[in-house]
This record gives sequence, C-alpha cells and structure tokens, in this order.
Amino acid sequence: MSARAWTAFVAVSVLWGVPYFFIKLAVGEVSPAFLAWARIGLGALILIPVAWRMGAFRGLRARAAAVVAYAASEIVVPFVLIPIGEQRIASSAAAILIAAMPLIVTLMSVWLLPMERASITRLIGLVTGLAGVAALVGIDFGGRKAELVGAGCVLLATVCYATATIIVKRFLAELHPLGTVAVALGVASLALTPLAALSAPTAMPSALALLSLGVLGVACTAAALVAYFRLIAEAGPSRAAVITYVNPAVAVVLGVAVLRERIGPVSVVGLLLILAGSWLSTGGLSRYETAVEC
Repeated sequence: MSARAWTAFVAVSVLWGVPYFFIKLAVGEVSPAFLAWARIGLGALILIPVAWRMGAFRGLRARAAAVVAYAASEIVVPFVLIPIGEQRIASSAAAILIAAMPLIVTLMSVWLLPMERASITRLIGLVTGLAGVAALVGIDFGGRKAELVGAGCVLLATVCYATATIIVKRFLAELHPLGTVAVALGVASLALTPLAALSAPTAMPSALALLSLGVLGVACTAAALVAYFRLIAEAGPSRAAVITYVNPAVAVVLGVAVLRERIGPVSVVGLLLILAGSWLSTGGLSRYETAVEC
C-alpha cells in the first residue's frame, strides 16, 4: 500500500477503536439516547455539506426505503444499544463482542443471499468465532445478570451492523457511500430527537463528557468516515476492511491502560477466537465493503 493508504489505515483503525473509550466516559453523565443523538447530529452537520458538494446524493431518492432501513440498523439502534451495554460491561468487552460482526454477516449471507455458499473453511470459522463469543458471555459474564444484559445489548447492536451490511450489499452498493451515510445520519438524528429531548441531562455535563461527545461526533463519526472512504480509494475495499480486526485491539489497550479495566484470560481467548473465526469465515480478507463503525 502507498504511504497515504497506510496513513488512512492507521487513522481509521484508531478513530474506530477509540469510540468505546469515549462512550464509557460520556455515558456516566448523559443518557444513551442523548449520547447517540449528539454524536449523530455532529456527524450529520459535518458530512451532509461535504456530500452535497461532492454530488454524492444522486440516486438516493429512488432507494429511500433502503436508506431508512440502513439508518435504523447501522446508526439509530446500535448507537443507542452500545452505550446501554457499556453502562453494564467494560468498554474493552464491548469492543470484543462487536468484533463478532463478520461472523454474523456470514451467517446472514448464507441465509439471505442465494449466491453465498457455506464452505468448510467458513463453517470452521463460524464455529471458532461463536465459541469465542460463548466463552466471553458464558464464562466471563455468566451468573452476573447486569453484565449479561449489557453483553446482550452489544450483541444485538452487532446483529444490527451485520444487517446494515446486507442492506448495503443488496440495495445500496451502486450509490456513493458518503451520500448514503450522510443522509442516514440526518435521518437518524431526526429519529432520535424526541428520545434525546426526553432524556436530556438536567445539569450541564462535565468538560470531560462534553469533550467525549465532541470527539465521538467529529472524529469518530465524521472524520473517520471520510478517512475510511479515502482508504477504500487508495487500497481497495478488501484491504480497507482489515480494520475490522484492528479496532478491538485499540479499544482493549485503551480500556486496560486508561480505564483500568480488567481483561482476564477468558476475554483474551474469546477475542482471539472471534478474530480467527471472523478471518476464516470471510475468506481471509473480508469480502464486505462495510466495516465495523462504532
């Protein structure tokens, strides 16, 4: 890859690895719905004018239903569920569970896309990755109801991300991705406005919480998406999608080093199994152009 491609790769890996950390910082002071709305709104304010100048909205009106479905599954639901989950589990654990997204994409693709076939390698990958999820949820969280609820919320968000990938592959692949994402952010912001208003903080959040919201909206959403599209242009979608396997490592390092989160041997084994399973089930390099955005 070129130097510009490597720069974009590092930038996206970091920008999509740190959201779990900043969500953990902010969700202690603001509600999950308000956090999601603030982040999405900031991202929309930045990306919609950029997409407009690029002429990236062409063709979206004819695919309005698919765009709305994408907005719900890629943004509205998971952006609320992940903070709910992080109220109950560590940010590093949330990132590990989100890493299972390629596994769920593979499962859904075999079911929903007639051209997909479950080869022996893909089946081995699925079993390996799901064993990692089972180890993390069943052993690390087993018996602790609050953590099981939190893990369930994050896993449901992972299913939503996988659903969004299928929607893109079937209905939106021919459109400019930045236009689709910008409109989806705008739709999601409007959809979450009532919930955000009902759960708005009664007192001004701390400077740290406000900074976290700003970083999530400006850096982890708007800037990360622009960098990701640049990475696709420089390196191609398959190489760009390798960030799926780097993001969890960034999140785990931040959670352990800064937030002093505990990551035991079961969590490490779970992460390795999930990443290995994802790698195998997607054929070595991910075949899907939608990476995991948190």
